Amino acid sequence: MSNVCGPIAFFDSGYGGLTIMDSVRKLLPQYDYVYLGDNARNPYGTRSFDVVYQYTLECVNKLFSFDSPLAIIACNTASAKALRTIQQNDLPHIDASRRVLGVIRPSVEAIGEYTKTGYVGVFATQGTVDSLSYPMELQKLRPDITVVQQACPMWVPLVENSEYQDPGADYFVKKYCDALMSQCPKIDVVILACTHYPLLLSKIRQYLPKSVNIICQGDIVAKSLENYLQRHPEMEERLTKGGTVRFLTTENPHKFKFTAKVFFKGDLDVQQII
Repeated sequence: MSNVCGPIAFFDSGYGGLTIMDSVRKLLPQYDYVYLGDNARNPYGTRSFDVVYQYTLECVNKLFSFDSPLAIIACNTASAKALRTIQQNDLPHIDASRRVLGVIRPSVEAIGEYTKTGYVGVFATQGTVDSLSYPMELQKLRPDITVVQQACPMWVPLVENSEYQDPGADYFVKKYCDALMSQCPKIDVVILACTHYPLLLSKIRQYLPKSVNIICQGDIVAKSLENYLQRHPEMEERLTKGGTVRFLTTENPHKFKFTAKVFFKGDLDVQQII
């Protein structure tokens, strides 16, 4: 066991986790941050549980090598397929004093505040839908809520290819919005359960009924983390406070910089890691 001190770490298979880190940094600007995108091996959404778990564990270990005591898996697919195993099986052997958190639990804990009908929609990747993480977590906390899921396989490519504002994106946004609401017209809250999807928010609003409340994860995760650090001062004291941010990628740094501009405004100091 160690008492290593360092930055808050964020991990995602690609770029979408930058939307989560951006929200956290706006709320908690005093801390140092490090972000790792496994861009060479993304997307994770269609990969098996075993592969996602192995990749995620490798990336968490890499972030720990940068002295981070706290890592956040800012990826719904990795949170769904790998987080619990890493928390329960791996972390006690790696370093029991460190913590790994995800994005699904905070989202599920918040959802009860928003629904009046008791019917909640989930837009997600196929991998997150198949994991049943959202229905299972909500069943534990709020068994009175019914979860309706809709996979949106075309939304991530639209965002990562900077076509999310183009008229051509409307077809796929409308398609999945219609598919979700046709499953259950009583839905009054929708979670954007993929960190890429907030960039499509204006179009999603256009094609969902006005009565439907749309929840983005960034603000929820940021508030949840703030609350976590207030409840765990022993962890908060181990987080360095220089207001810096560092970016790591398994891909080409120039390629990362180019695509990351869609998600993160400002100058990027990017380092490639293997």
